[in-house]
Amino acid sequence: MQQEFVIFAHVYEHALAHIRAFVVTGGWTMSLRIVFLCTAFNGLAQRAWAELTELGHEVAVQVASDPDTMRAAVARERPQLIVAPMLKSAIPDDIWSRHTCLIVHPGIVGDRGPSSLDWAILEGEHDWGVTVLQAAAEMDAGDIWASAGFAVRGASKSQLYRHEVTDAAIRALLQAVERFEAGGFAPQPLDYADPAVRGRLRPSMRPGDRALEWDMDNAALLARIRCGDSAPGARGEIAGLRCQVFGAHVEPSLRGRPGELLGRREGAVCVASADGALWLSHLRGKDGIKLPATQVLGETRLRGVPARALKPVTSVAGRRDHGYRQIRYREAGAVGYLHFDFYNGAMSTQQCDRLRTAFLHARQRPTRAIVLMGGDDIWSNGIHLNAIEAADDPALESWRNILAMNALVREIVLTDSHLVVSAMQGNAGAGGVILALAADHVWARRGAVMNPHYKGMGGLYGSEYWTYLLPRRVGETVAQELTEGLRPIGAPAAERIGLIDAAFGAGGADFLAHVEQRAERLAEPGACRKALTLKRRRRNEDERRKPLESYGAEELAHMYRNFFGSDRSYHDARRRFVRKHAAAPCEAGESFAAERAEARVGA
Repeated sequence: MQQEFVIFAHVYEHALAHIRAFVVTGGWTMSLRIVFLCTAFNGLAQRAWAELTELGHEVAVQVASDPDTMRAAVARERPQLIVAPMLKSAIPDDIWSRHTCLIVHPGIVGDRGPSSLDWAILEGEHDWGVTVLQAAAEMDAGDIWASAGFAVRGASKSQLYRHEVTDAAIRALLQAVERFEAGGFAPQPLDYADPAVRGRLRPSMRPGDRALEWDMDNAALLARIRCGDSAPGARGEIAGLRCQVFGAHVEPSLRGRPGELLGRREGAVCVASADGALWLSHLRGKDGIKLPATQVLGETRLRGVPARALKPVTSVAGRRDHGYRQIRYREAGAVGYLHFDFYNGAMSTQQCDRLRTAFLHARQRPTRAIVLMGGDDIWSNGIHLNAIEAADDPALESWRNILAMNALVREIVLTDSHLVVSAMQGNAGAGGVILALAADHVWARRGAVMNPHYKGMGGLYGSEYWTYLLPRRVGETVAQELTEGLRPIGAPAAERIGLIDAAFGAGGADFLAHVEQRAERLAEPGACRKALTLKRRRRNEDERRKPLESYGAEELAHMYRNFFGSDRSYHDARRRFVRKHAAAPCEAGESFAAERAEARVGA
């Protein structure tokens, strides 16, 4: 009976996917069997998987970097189409000669090479693009199925990749898949004689191409740092330490001798350049891991460097001219907006404590709604694994970090003076997803991808009151599927199952404009009073049914065993993730299919 139910559920979901595809495309579409070949199942690959499965296609993912693993996946899945959304190695010719293989390349038509986006940023390109081309004997030289462009804003490589590149890649990939489905489309050969083709073959960027000299101007330094952020970084020397540099922000007023340390703030250091200064948030020393700059440099090198602390988050203007500030607050009418922009979305114990303090301040303001904005790039990814790995006692720091996260989530859940909204501009993972669910309303940019699970990190149980917050939205059965299935979920699908309340916005600016409009409506006096009354009543009912702290205590009992017990799986997985000894978020050679219940994805 159980097996029959599972089969029925798969068939039912498959039928729903086709109905959704009919609604989205305006007609019936053929369901394709697609295999993804990936070096890593990264954010772009996850978004592509979510978009294609939303259209009714069956997509199996194979994380692989060697030919034999690719061959095995193709033989097992027997795909009609192969897609490489993020693949650093060549597909064997015995695969691409027999199957149509679409390569997603983060460069304009004609661009070739492994450092496409790096060169675009370093050379100051204003417009760039993504090309979907067919695998061939020469890397990135195959026939072109589709392409899409985007404006290059002043941001790091990883920020551009997670937003503009991913959005353009999805547009181009969906067009290419549609053309493949329809049949009869002839992809265009790459023709360098065509004056419209301005891309070219570029070599792999070398460390020297990104090397920092502090007598350069800010613009040159920014380009070199951003084109290597978040990997591999830009090579430089700070206070006598040779290191890789990440997270550059322009300082508006401080000046000094090139290379001089002018200040420190929230883990970052300010270094003078030829025409100004830059704040650098993170460094990585030789054989070390990426950490806040002050932690890598140490107190000896920072002796005499002044602290440039900002006042606590008390301004209602929310100005961004301080050079570097992780948390800021602004108000518009009866709505307060709390921004927290943490590098790669990781939240250390200290950052959780500071954000909690800022939230408590926002709660004291004479507003009616608080919007939690997260970062422009990433909403949140939960506890800070790098900070934990670098601690003298990683188990104890893991414990402190989760307690700080829980304290923050608890304050949000128990807020009865304001309506609270989570506005997810970017992706979220693990405890970061649950942090968003602590709010009364959860809105996400349509392109956001969520990974609402923990177990991929060595069987970590998770906390942040997820056993209360997740079933409250989706029910116990779906909550179990989300946490045990270890699969990503796109914002439209998350809205459909009730994980979030709304998915909207074609891009960042569009999303923010709609957030402000919706927040203003929520904060209208009459509607807000009614909503707060219902909110208090529901929270009281939930508390009578089972106290909030009971959920937390049960979760923490599991987490204590993860951190301090004899099973070292969490610690081993964290170390591999931080040290990059294994492909993340999936182990090399791992695969899953959209309808395979035993599959495992995520971390």
